[in-house]
Amino acid sequence: MSVPENATYAYIGAVVDELVRSGVTDLCLCPGSRSTPIAVCAARHPGIRVWTLIDERSAGFFALGLAKGLRRPAALLSTSGTAAANFLPAVIEARYGRVPLVVLTADRPHELRDGGAPQTIDQVRLYGTHAKWFVDMAIPEATDELMRYARSVASRAVALAVSVPSGAVHLNFPLREPLVPVLAPDQLPPEEARASAAWGGRDGGRPYAASRAAQRAPEPGLASALASELAQQRRGLIVCGPSDDPLLPDAACRLAAVLGYPVLADPLSQVRCGPHDRGTVIDSYDALLRIPGAARMLAPMVVLRFGAVPASKPLTRYLEMHGAVRQIVVDAGGEWNDPARLAAEFVDADPVPLCRAVLGALGDRTPDKHGPDSAAPAQRAWLALWQGLGARARLAIRRHLDALAEPFEGKVFAELSEMLPSGAVLYVGNSMPVRDLDTFFPGTPRAVRFLGNRGASGIDGLVSSALGVAAGATGGPVVLVLGDLAFYHDLNGLLAAKLYGLNATIVLINNDGGGIFSFLPQVEYPDYFEARFGTPHGLDFRHAAGLYGASHALVESWEDFRARVREGICSEGLSIVEVRTARDRNVLLHREVWQAVEAALRTELPPAASGGTP
Repeated sequence: MSVPENATYAYIGAVVDELVRSGVTDLCLCPGSRSTPIAVCAARHPGIRVWTLIDERSAGFFALGLAKGLRRPAALLSTSGTAAANFLPAVIEARYGRVPLVVLTADRPHELRDGGAPQTIDQVRLYGTHAKWFVDMAIPEATDELMRYARSVASRAVALAVSVPSGAVHLNFPLREPLVPVLAPDQLPPEEARASAAWGGRDGGRPYAASRAAQRAPEPGLASALASELAQQRRGLIVCGPSDDPLLPDAACRLAAVLGYPVLADPLSQVRCGPHDRGTVIDSYDALLRIPGAARMLAPMVVLRFGAVPASKPLTRYLEMHGAVRQIVVDAGGEWNDPARLAAEFVDADPVPLCRAVLGALGDRTPDKHGPDSAAPAQRAWLALWQGLGARARLAIRRHLDALAEPFEGKVFAELSEMLPSGAVLYVGNSMPVRDLDTFFPGTPRAVRFLGNRGASGIDGLVSSALGVAAGATGGPVVLVLGDLAFYHDLNGLLAAKLYGLNATIVLINNDGGGIFSFLPQVEYPDYFEARFGTPHGLDFRHAAGLYGASHALVESWEDFRARVREGICSEGLSIVEVRTARDRNVLLHREVWQAVEAALRTELPPAASGGTP
């Protein structure tokens, strides 16, 4: 570390250095005066990339996307005042989406607080319970005690951000002037006194205070008891909600194959697509479970759930319909992700070691590549029933979409499933896009990574989050699919693509308003619906594309859509592919798909199980 100019730069330099030693490689910086020491020290450090972004709300979500894409914590910096408050939506999403962020906010020193100084607000615990940890940092001093403090707090901040459940930590820095690196050698101790680890850091680039995280494995007795219980149930289910653990797909599917259990895999679980054995994965459950007769007939005896709460409403209603069935939720985060309050047991363990431990307790019954030959006959029959109905439902969806020439929001995802290469990232917006992804994107052996802001499930920050992923991407293309309101809500996020030459394709589904409301009871009140819920805006987004240097194409056919998307994912820069639909027509087209699925399955369901599509 070079010799600092003064006490502030020694202290802040130690913080930045310790963040890097603890695993932070990227910092999103929003320009300001009070944060100058942190900005300069970060710019000087060779181990950290600095992304300068003007809009704090956008920067917060950009950092969130970076952390998601890189699977490691990102840092976020603002000056004092309301600038720091604009990070709150991203901090909330990090809290509920379990994304590690280290939020650094500059502040006025204590003597200038609560006295009318400009750009000064109460920043103490600004993010409330949405931050995992908060520290109002000590005023910088160049002493051994304060240097040890600075390094220790920084290393602890990163460790807490990544510990399960991951989230945001907040360090608030009261800084006195001068804020620029003015030479003040008299503030520093002699060179020989700066030879300790407090000043130069630990040898070998190690963190000052390292933290070792280990997966939480279940106790042997728990794994044995769970294995015995699951093996005795003829009709079990594994439900995989949103998760980004790359080891979960193989572990969950191996366990399902041995037990003879179907796996209902939300795309964001990463279980639906990939090179792992997907023979037990049912990718059409959202359409299948809309048929009341099918939902009643497919009554489980036990449900084992991994990951966050799935997006599918039909799946939620199905689990509520069978609410008396034993449901077991596995989550090492210590949070009871069970909004319907149906779970009978919560297992505080990481899903992957739990799957492996239960497999071990089940014995050496390993399925061959053709399926779960070790499962009991009744369990194999149960799995075969799901597989047969699921295949029929998926075929009905495909045939219906193949015959559909007009624009349809659901077909966007069916088309993308044929085009995205292995290694691609599909970032999906909330409201209708994430639900259409679930219904219309079938399983594929290609390793497509699905991401979204499902922690708080808001429409804010989606453009910035996806571009944050693109900024850290080292593999395949990044494609974002979102609606027009979400796009409008985060137009400022497009600037990052222009500033840094990021490569991404945005598929913009434009139905001139809030399309999901057309599926809700609010539509039955026409006197209020269009102005209060439909919210038409009439915007022409090609002008936004021009403003930020992106290419724009308004597609007229599915052939045109395929050509434009392929062009986008194969070219450099930002591409916006716009698909315009009508909200009322979109509702009818969805219902036609569900009716086609029900018609295809009518002969598969016993007469007593018949029922109309909800």
